[in-house]
Amino acid sequence: MSTIPGPLVFRGSLRHEAITFAGVVERNWYLIKRYFWWELAFFVWSLANTLTIVFIAKGVKAAGGQIDVNRATTTLLIGAVIWSYLGIVFEFMTETVAWERWEGTIEYTFMAPLRRSVHLFGVGFFSVAYGVFRSAVLFAVVALFFGLHMPDANFIAAIVVLAVASVSFIGVGTMTSVLPLISPEKGAQLGFIAQGMLLVVSGVYYPVSVLPAWMEWTAKISPATYALRGIRHSVLDGAGVAWVDVWPLLLIGAASIPLGLWIFSLGETYAKRHGKLKRSG
Repeated sequence: MSTIPGPLVFRGSLRHEAITFAGVVERNWYLIKRYFWWELAFFVWSLANTLTIVFIAKGVKAAGGQIDVNRATTTLLIGAVIWSYLGIVFEFMTETVAWERWEGTIEYTFMAPLRRSVHLFGVGFFSVAYGVFRSAVLFAVVALFFGLHMPDANFIAAIVVLAVASVSFIGVGTMTSVLPLISPEKGAQLGFIAQGMLLVVSGVYYPVSVLPAWMEWTAKISPATYALRGIRHSVLDGAGVAWVDVWPLLLIGAASIPLGLWIFSLGETYAKRHGKLKRSG
């Protein structure tokens, strides 16, 4: 008798994975609603932080610098908004374990009958969707505040670049999400340190070319470098989706996703063996 699973078994398995994926996404939505006022407070903080950064261009003009203020302001705004977006993705991925500890559901989640890849991709999908919405609102509010003009902007191409980059961001975020699992005391803080390293080398607020040679090389393996370059070309110059920005993002995503899952699997095994799941300190 054949032991090869039939199409009904395959469809049943696929349906199970789809249901568990949707369950993870829905659960994160409920958490956002539950902590809505905190989310609003953090949005206001992001708005204040973005305004502070974008005012740099106005300050240079006021000091007598000869620059295109509209272009410089938009360049800084894109950097600040993409950095805010990256922060959302990293926050959700890095604090996946921390949120489970806060809710008292960590043991249930890690013993639930779902693949860890489905769990993490569900969190990643929600973080990307929520991050895009939040970043779009932030971009629109600040652009209106400064009265910025972007007549040549190709927002469709910018969104495509951001979507491709998000795969890489999820992969990198999956790697950092293991830190609170293996170190309940300081793991989350280490995740934000990794985020800060991307800030330094990716050209968020300045061109990568101003970095020292060894840091400029490091920028080549940061997905944020290519995301920022592609989005700025699309918004400022009306450029389409450039393959020179897309292929490194696809390569980094293809490498970071399986690597992140493998690293998380090792961390989960370690945490279960050493009784770190339930610990909060």
